[in-house]
Amino acid sequence: MLTLMQWLARRSPARLHTWGAFLGWLAYGLSAGYRQRLRAHAALAGLSPAERRRSVAETGRMVAELPWLWLRPVERPLGALVRWQGGELIDAALDAGRGLVLLTPHLGCFEVCAQAIVERFGSRTRLTAMYRPARQAWLRSLEETARRRPGLDTAPAALAGVRQMIRALRRGESVGLLPDQVPPQGMGVWAPFFGQPAYTMTLAARLVQQTGAALLLIWAERLPHGAGYVLRVSAPEQPLPTEAASAEALQLACAEAINRNMERLIRQAPHQYLWGYNRYKQPRKADLSGVEVAAP
Repeated sequence: MLTLMQWLARRSPARLHTWGAFLGWLAYGLSAGYRQRLRAHAALAGLSPAERRRSVAETGRMVAELPWLWLRPVERPLGALVRWQGGELIDAALDAGRGLVLLTPHLGCFEVCAQAIVERFGSRTRLTAMYRPARQAWLRSLEETARRRPGLDTAPAALAGVRQMIRALRRGESVGLLPDQVPPQGMGVWAPFFGQPAYTMTLAARLVQQTGAALLLIWAERLPHGAGYVLRVSAPEQPLPTEAASAEALQLACAEAINRNMERLIRQAPHQYLWGYNRYKQPRKADLSGVEVAAP
């Protein structure tokens, strides 16, 4: 499998995206469970049949571009393949020196965000990106190696990763999270996401509240025919809530606010969202002893 991925990594993004569209439809046709989940989630968000069909191909393109992104030599930058909208917001946040939390949903090419950030802002900040380690040993090893680039650290979606991100923010560095990823049991709350309760992480808001870091939203739009990506940076519509009747109520209010912001981003390009992701599943159990993120 690694040999195949290395071979794919030498192909052009345009070629990979062409193959990826076919791969997306193949997976859609072969997996009844995936097909049912994608349709149900897309219906919750009100996608048209045309948008849903486009999302099938875009999901395949997302998978197909991974070998190129992960195994591309460090000395070969993304360069002109990346365009920025709102990059000045990151500059302003870094000028403040309080640390920066960047949130992106499973939208577009979310894997390219971290690489693009360190290429443009690596002289000003390190970025620690949280990820969920793969179950397969060979893929887990590949992820850890491929995602570790100059200026870019990775943190597993576990208590050790939480501690790592807190330390980075306290040093005034940046961290990146996918807040629509289902967290372990005890590290989230049930909050509406496109009108249906979804177990939503409280980590993003707690990092901001505990460290005083700035909060920005980012996503990478995949351009047609392998032409590159547009990195779109924006501020939340409103600051996260800071007061509520109880700590639990405040966590819920923050999770609801973050979900609304994720919905806003997704509606900018709904065909590029990963609708097949099992967003509404029950959280897995986790040992929460020793957690360092204090309740606000």
